[in-house]
Amino acid sequence: MDRQGIFDVLFGIEPFKVLEPEILERLSSEVAVQAYRPGVYVFRQGDESLDTLFIIVSGLVEITVTNEQGMESVVGLRKPGDFFSETVVLSRGKYTAAARVRDDLTSILVPRAVLEDLIYLHPEFSSYFSALLAERMRGLYEKLLSEQAPGGSTCSGMPLFRKRVSEIMSTSVAVCRPFDQVAVASGRMAEKGISSTVVVDESGLPVGILTEKQLVNHLIINRTCPVEDCRVHQVMEAEFERIAPDAFTGEALVSLTRFGGKYLVVVEDDRLVGIVTAVDLVKSRSMGNLTLLKDIETLDTLAGLVKASSEIDGVLNALIMEKAGVPEILEVMSELHERLVRAVIRVSEQEMEARGLGPPPVPYCWINMGSDARHEQTLRTDQDNAMIYADPVDLRLEEVDRYFETLSGIIVHGLDQCGFKLCKGDVMGTNPKWRRSLSQWLSYVDSWRSTYDPEDSITMTILLDFRPVWGDKALADRLWNKIFAVFDDPEKINHMLTNEAMKFSVPITFMGSVRTEKTGPRKNQVNLKSGGLVHMINGIRLFAVNNRISEPSTLGRLESLTRAGVIPQKKSDLFRASFETLVMLRIRGNLDKVRQNREPDNHVDITGLSNIESVLLKDALASVAQMQKLVYNRFSQTALNFFS
Repeated sequence: MDRQGIFDVLFGIEPFKVLEPEILERLSSEVAVQAYRPGVYVFRQGDESLDTLFIIVSGLVEITVTNEQGMESVVGLRKPGDFFSETVVLSRGKYTAAARVRDDLTSILVPRAVLEDLIYLHPEFSSYFSALLAERMRGLYEKLLSEQAPGGSTCSGMPLFRKRVSEIMSTSVAVCRPFDQVAVASGRMAEKGISSTVVVDESGLPVGILTEKQLVNHLIINRTCPVEDCRVHQVMEAEFERIAPDAFTGEALVSLTRFGGKYLVVVEDDRLVGIVTAVDLVKSRSMGNLTLLKDIETLDTLAGLVKASSEIDGVLNALIMEKAGVPEILEVMSELHERLVRAVIRVSEQEMEARGLGPPPVPYCWINMGSDARHEQTLRTDQDNAMIYADPVDLRLEEVDRYFETLSGIIVHGLDQCGFKLCKGDVMGTNPKWRRSLSQWLSYVDSWRSTYDPEDSITMTILLDFRPVWGDKALADRLWNKIFAVFDDPEKINHMLTNEAMKFSVPITFMGSVRTEKTGPRKNQVNLKSGGLVHMINGIRLFAVNNRISEPSTLGRLESLTRAGVIPQKKSDLFRASFETLVMLRIRGNLDKVRQNREPDNHVDITGLSNIESVLLKDALASVAQMQKLVYNRFSQTALNFFS
């Protein structure tokens, strides 16, 4: 078969026919053609990968599987226009099935390197292999996590994040019934020297938890009911966190960190099987951040918070050493950062009263923006925050704003002292642009309908990632409602945001390699943030706001978009794997720089990457290119209609 014949075959089959003719012409010279006789095995089950994708020109191929007893069964048939071995050519594993020629076979052989180049360079082609690419990335990502931790240190024993809850939970659980007398239930707790008991119904299903804290609050402080008449259901906590026994203990740590609790009830098939406490996790070599959470909540001076904040970076190191995955790292670190921010604001309000300025004159809401709001901040970076305050009724706006100007200054200074550096772009509550009354914010967002100012598109991008962290959340909800109302007629805004998202290309070269700095101090380096993560974040944000999703985290937005059917599950899996990979490579690179007393800058030197890391980086950037293509296809046409 000559090159023209190969071209004609490729031009007529998916996904090759989506490629430009000149690409197919070049591809025709990079592949081989092989003939096979009937009965011949192209490869056998258990063989090492041939690093080849086989495309059938003519003939038939049977896909067979042999069981443990040696019995061979035909599980599939491939005909002209089909291809086979696509899973193994990308994973480079062993064949899980055999390919046996049934009728005289002529096949085009595409080498793995050539196939990967097509995937990296052509998003419309690579989308066909999304599921396979996501599977490969997930496998390599898990292997990367299981390797030796950065810095040359290892953890003895099984890492915390790879243990199961069943390995550390307490199986002897004290229980009581909802209508038991509180005096009796608490007496049993005292006898056993425990601080909690699980409340179960007649069938043994957990319906609540009774703790010492609730007993003190209800019976001593608030005196909800007389001790002698009080029943368990009157004081128990009906909302409690559950976890399965086969869940990883890392999930337990995330739950306890996020909700600030001390107990997780372990349930299997609606049956109580155990309980996990913060102490259990600490004994299992947890990082001590549960104690740190308590410290942050109780400290009432800025000096104390500054000291506590210095311990947070150690938690990140410990999470890496424990082989934690990206979702767990982001959850734990974000919760620590957010609690620290809330503590700084609490202390700042106390400082205002100490200065004789009194409490806030009207309700307000402090919002985080950027990576902190998206729960994607690991090492503390520059501040990105703003303030919304209620419109004054009986007070002058100027007086109210002066109060909040002073309060913002104290908060921003406190955050700076705790390691959140001042924003170089002045995106902080101290800037009047980012400190407004609710009506001023609503008016500004409404102006997006008519703006053509590129500066506004940058402001939009910043504000569309915001999360309320302190104060009256209803003010933040009102702002989101206005944003969604503006996006009900989104063509021009989408055009501006799409231009912003498409401003920079993904750093994959024409030859399928990673584009790096060629000279200077960052020679051979690529910026994982601006080159990859920003594109993924921008694209998912654009889809989210157009679908009224106020959750600001990228993974949370992606999950919501997938549930809503906006992004197909296979693409969602690929984007998630890409995002987690880029975040992990970024964390490792930045931590290495911190250990070397260098400024973390999100760059990674590709010459220092392992083979696994190199493949993961290419796969991740190829997935980012798919996201850019998806954004362009979805939002560019409506923009063209608007401006035509």
